[in-house]
Amino acid sequence: MFVDVSCSQETKRGQNTSGDFFVSRRHIDEGRVLAVLSDGLGSGVKASILSRMTATMLLGFVEERTDLRTAAELVIRSLPVCKARGLNYSTFSVLDCDDEGRVRVLEEGNPEFLWFRGGLPLHAPFDLLDSEAFPDRRMRLYEFEVLEGDRLIFVTDGVTQAGLGRPGPKNPGLGRQGLSDFVSALLQRHCVIDSQRLAKHLTSMAVGLFPDRLPTDDVSAAVAHFRVPRRCLVFTGPPFERSRDPYYAEAFAAFKGPKAICGGTTAQFLARELNLLIKVGQGRGGGLPPESAMEGVELVTEGLLTLTRAIQYLETNDLRRPDPAGALVRFMLAHDIIHVMEGTAVNVANFDPSQTHDLDIRRNVIKRMAQVLQTRHLKMVRVQRV
Repeated sequence: MFVDVSCSQETKRGQNTSGDFFVSRRHIDEGRVLAVLSDGLGSGVKASILSRMTATMLLGFVEERTDLRTAAELVIRSLPVCKARGLNYSTFSVLDCDDEGRVRVLEEGNPEFLWFRGGLPLHAPFDLLDSEAFPDRRMRLYEFEVLEGDRLIFVTDGVTQAGLGRPGPKNPGLGRQGLSDFVSALLQRHCVIDSQRLAKHLTSMAVGLFPDRLPTDDVSAAVAHFRVPRRCLVFTGPPFERSRDPYYAEAFAAFKGPKAICGGTTAQFLARELNLLIKVGQGRGGGLPPESAMEGVELVTEGLLTLTRAIQYLETNDLRRPDPAGALVRFMLAHDIIHVMEGTAVNVANFDPSQTHDLDIRRNVIKRMAQVLQTRHLKMVRVQRV
C-alpha cells in the first residue's frame, strides 16, 4: 500500500502564525511514514514555538525508535515555560505506520483520532500510559493494522470545538461525533477523495462554523490514506546511445499509467520511434516555451528550463502557477510513485555560457527534483538513467 498523508491548516483570527504545527517524513527504504500534529498552549508565536519544538523533537525520537513514554517526557521537560501561565504545555498526535498496514498512534491532549473504512467509523483499542514526571497527563497508545482503503484523521481542538458558543440553546460545538458524522457522509459520497482534498474539506467546514468564518482558535486536520499507489512516468533527455532509442521508446509506450515528456529532443525521438505526431503549442507560457501535445501523452513540455522552474515551485510550495512548469508540478503531485527516465545524451545547448545561471546539468536537476518531491511532498521517486 501507499500511505498518502496531507495536512490543512487555518490560523486563528488576528494571528500571523499558527499555534499548530504538522510535520511528516517518509522513509522509503523502510516503507515507513511518520507524522506528528501538535497544538501549542495559547496562540500566536509562543504557541507556534511550543508546537514546533514538540512535533520536530517527537519525530526525531520516533525515527530512532525511542520508547514512546520516554520520548514524550523528554519533550515535555524540554519545552520553555510560558511566563504568563507558568506552563509548558503542547498537545500531540504521533503516527508511525508502514506500507504493510501496521500502525502505532500516540496521543496526548488532542482529540482522539478517527479511523474509517468504506465510509464507516471503526474503533481501535488503546493502552493508557501514565507519566511518571507529569501525573496529570495520560497518553493513549494504539497499535493496530489497517486495510487498503482505510483512512486515519487527526485534528486539533480548533476543529472539534468549532461553533462552540454560537447562538442557540447549549451549543456544544462540532464535537468528535459531529466530525465523525461529517466525514462518514463525505466519504460515502466521494469514496475516492484524496488526502489533500479531504483535509481541506475538514478545515473549511470547521472555519464555516465560526461567526463570520473567523476562527477563534487555530484549525488543523491531517489525513492518512492507505491505498494502491498512483504511478506516472516522466521522460527527459534522449538515451546516451542512439541505437537504444527503439528499446526505450517501446518501454515508454508500454508504461501503465500517465506519461509526461520534458524536452523537445526527447519528444522528437519518441515521436519518430513510435510514429506519432507532435502538435507544437503557440506563444509562450509565463516566460517558458509552450506545452506541446502528443497522442497518449498527458503532458509535453520543454526540458531543463521547465524542470528548473518546476523545482522552484515545489520548493516554495507554489503549486497553482498556470505555466508549463506549474502543469508539470500538478502532474507529478497527482501521483504517488514517479518513475523518471533520464536520458544521458549530451545536449550542447545546455553548455551555452549565457545560460549557465538558469540551467544546470540534467543529472543535478533531476536529483534536486527527486529530493524535494520525497522530502517535502512525501512522494516516491525512482530514477532510471538511460
